[in-house]
Amino acid sequence: MTLKQLEYAVMAAKTGNMTEAADLLFISQPSLTHAIRELEEEMGVAIFSRGNKGVTVTADGKELLGYARQVLEQARLMEDRFQKKEERNPRFSVSCQHYSFAVNAFVDVVREFDADTYDFTLRETQTHEIIEDVSSMISELGILYLSKRNRDVMEKAFRKYDLSFEELFQASPHIFIGKDHPLAAKEEVTLEDLEPYPYLSYEQGEYNSFYYSEEILSSLERKKNIKVRDRATLFNLAIGLNGYTVCSGVISRELNGGNIVARRLSADENMHIGYIRRRKMPLSRYGQSYLAALKRYVEDISG
Repeated sequence: MTLKQLEYAVMAAKTGNMTEAADLLFISQPSLTHAIRELEEEMGVAIFSRGNKGVTVTADGKELLGYARQVLEQARLMEDRFQKKEERNPRFSVSCQHYSFAVNAFVDVVREFDADTYDFTLRETQTHEIIEDVSSMISELGILYLSKRNRDVMEKAFRKYDLSFEELFQASPHIFIGKDHPLAAKEEVTLEDLEPYPYLSYEQGEYNSFYYSEEILSSLERKKNIKVRDRATLFNLAIGLNGYTVCSGVISRELNGGNIVARRLSADENMHIGYIRRRKMPLSRYGQSYLAALKRYVEDISG
């Protein structure tokens, strides 16, 4: 087993296509296939299921690739520690719920480690994918929230995947609405105020329960519901349909403009927003920088 073989397998899993993976790795497709088959034979595991449309990761392969990413991450940590600065190729990935401060911190890291070549990834994605990304080392860190309603289920998942959670700050419930929304003039709104308007939430796929919902108070019944996958669509619907979403109230005008405003929601609940990481896994210099940037933005929020 070599680091190259592990790198090849991880890239093939990322692309789902051997030819595309080979192109990105600057090797021939037969060489890539041969290296992965050697790894499979040595480990006694079929990492991929091969078909006409590409490759898919098997259940055993998913577990093996989780270990592979840990090995590759440890190798990168060693390079970061001992390699000359001009030889470094920065790599960092974070998965998060749809928080503007998480994007702001990511921008700071890219600016700090700007280089001729780098590989940075920001995944605004579903809650269960954040947990899976961090557990399998696709991402070094994950940003999400806990509440009294979801804490037991989420902490059970953290224990299962050997993850730790550290709180960054607490936020009371708010709503995001368009600046011209009929409720925009109110400093605080109630659930009764919101009843006539469409409720916007992020779709969670097969994990579409309130435990994995990105929106606090998601277990409440609403007459009008719209689910979306991305932030831009949600904001466009908030403006175009006078919709609303329940959130932390933290918004970046630099990233999102002035068309969306936050208003307090009258509700007895709190969001405990923080980050997850692998237990006992040291952070890369990029992970450390990202956490430092997050905490700077959190201080601005709290202050």
